[in-house]
Formats: sequence, structure tokens, C-alpha cells
Amino acid sequence: MGGPGDPPEGTPDGVPNGAEDEYRSVVFDESFVRAARLQEYSARERLADHAPAVRRRTSAHRGLSRQALVLVLLIAVAFGAAIYMGVRHPAQSAHTGQPAVEPLRMTVIPLAPRGPVPGTRDLERLYAESPAAQFRIGAEGIPLPAARRTAHFSDGQVLTALSTAKDYVVRSSLYPEVLSGGQVRPVRVLLDPDQLDQFDRSFDQPTADGQHFATGWLVRFDPAAAELADPRIRVRGSLHAEETDASTLEVTADHTFVYALRPAGADGAAEASLFTVRRELHFRFDRDDLRLHQTQVVGSQLQAGPLSCAEDTAARLHPLLAGQTARAGGPAGSDPYASEGATALCGTLADSAQPRV
Repeated sequence: MGGPGDPPEGTPDGVPNGAEDEYRSVVFDESFVRAARLQEYSARERLADHAPAVRRRTSAHRGLSRQALVLVLLIAVAFGAAIYMGVRHPAQSAHTGQPAVEPLRMTVIPLAPRGPVPGTRDLERLYAESPAAQFRIGAEGIPLPAARRTAHFSDGQVLTALSTAKDYVVRSSLYPEVLSGGQVRPVRVLLDPDQLDQFDRSFDQPTADGQHFATGWLVRFDPAAAELADPRIRVRGSLHAEETDASTLEVTADHTFVYALRPAGADGAAEASLFTVRRELHFRFDRDDLRLHQTQVVGSQLQAGPLSCAEDTAARLHPLLAGQTARAGGPAGSDPYASEGATALCGTLADSAQPRV
């Protein structure tokens, strides 16, 4: 048996017994070992004379400060976006409570001839014997006036407004693909986005209500009845720009266009006649419109002839050609009790406006 200090299982083989054993002081029983708490110091801690083995953690208030900063930035961005959207809301003005862009108000007045429409195969004579003899050809008849700065707009901004208005007039009155009714996109891309719904409805569902004439936006003929006999359209008119307030420029375009037309599909042997269109357009520009080269068309008045007053001019114009006379009957009736709608108008084309051939 082992002595009082021997392990329960006895002394290990080959290990001397007795109090003089130099290792007896470092032999522990199993319960002592299990109850011991062990801690291994790192190399740095051992070099630092057993400094506490505790890693310093970043204080909580630093992390909270970063989170608070991010939160403040997010709130500032959201607040700025809300202010911007409120100012540029497409349907509501933050200051006036009115629509940001007015709908286009338009009037189309057919001019009926007193007798047969004069015509000839000689196009040069046709123009020479008419009031359009001295008109310029195409876009040359739409010269830009001198651009002068206003109280709140530079001369460059005024020039941009005039140039955009001219582009609209040219595309909506002189482009052959627009005149034939084949395309509307060349005109549409110049409009302020807030007017696109009204523009699209005017072509999807043209109505003579003063707001949805397709012919209020552009000039287009019935391609089944008439075509250009001469692509050199005669034009004369003017552009005028003025500042209406600190954030708005307005341009007025007043032009007369003279088209030589003949029956659709006819050869050069068919007689041609002149068709005259007088257009007065009112354009409005805010600073975003100037930057994006777009415009708001707020007023359109068109007088055109020779036309029959009985013809529907909401979708397209139906010119009377050489030798034709106006149909009997006046324009469509107007209902003064209707809450919406426009008074049907018609005029008489003066004999002096016709060529003397």
C-alpha cells in the first residue's frame, strides 16, 4: 500500500517513494486539477509582466455616433427629395395650387370660298398671282429675331426659347411626314411632359371641344384626298419673346403658310390649287424647359381655307381642291347648355386671298 501522501492508484512504476521525492510537491490529485482555472497569457502580456489579459473594446458611444450621423444624412436626403418633388410635381404647384402646366387652348376656323377654287398646272404662276408671291420658302420664312436679355433671363436663354419655338413651328407646319398624317413624334418630343397626355388624347380621340383638336397641335391633311404638289411651301411671319415673370418666358409665333395641293395620287397633269393656313401659337418656357429644349404650348389659333364649314376639322383638314366648291351647310351645332365644349366657328375666305388664274 502507498503512504498517506500517495495517489489512490499507488505510485507510478519506476518512481521512488518517500518524502524526499523532489517531484511530490507538484503532483496534484484529480479533484484539484478539475477545479483549477487555467489562463494562458499572450506573448505581449508575458512581456508586459502579466498585464491583465483583457482586450479593450471600442466604447459603445462611438458606434452610436456613426449610426446617428448616417440617420441624420438619410433624413436630410429624404427631406431634400420631398422638397424637390413638391416644387416639380407634374400636377400641382406648391405655391399656387394650380396645375404646373396649363392645357393648350385651341381654336380652328375653317374658311369657306364663295365659289369654285381656282387652279392651274403652272405652279410658278399659281404663286405669282397670289398674295404669297413674295413669301420665302420653308424655314427661311421663319427668321429668328435678335435675342435680347430680359430682367431675369440671359440673351442665351431668350435665344433658346426662340429657337425651340421655331423648331416647333417648322416641324408642325413644314415636315411632309407630319402634313400627311404619317407621324406626330417630331412634334411630340418638343413638348413639356405635362402636356403629353393632352397631346396623345387629341390624336387618339380628336374632339372639337377646344382642347383636343389634332389640328390645334399641327397641320395635317387628309392623305386620301390631297397631297403636296410642290414641297417648297411658302411662309411669312414673325416670332416675339418677352418675360412674363421672374421664372417664365413667353414666345408668340404668328405665321402664314401657303401649300400647293393636288388630288392624292394624281399625276402632273392635274391642276394644283393653293391652301392657306394662318397659325398663331403661344409658347411658355420655364427654366427646366429651356434647359431641356422643350416647350409648353398654351394657345393655338388656326384659320385655314378653302374648306367646307360642314367638314369635321378636329382630326385633320380636308382642303377643297381646284374646281371644287364648299358643301352646303354650316359648322356643327353648338350647345350653349353644355358645361364643356367650344363654339363651332366658320368664316368666309376672301376673294383677295385666292390666286387670280
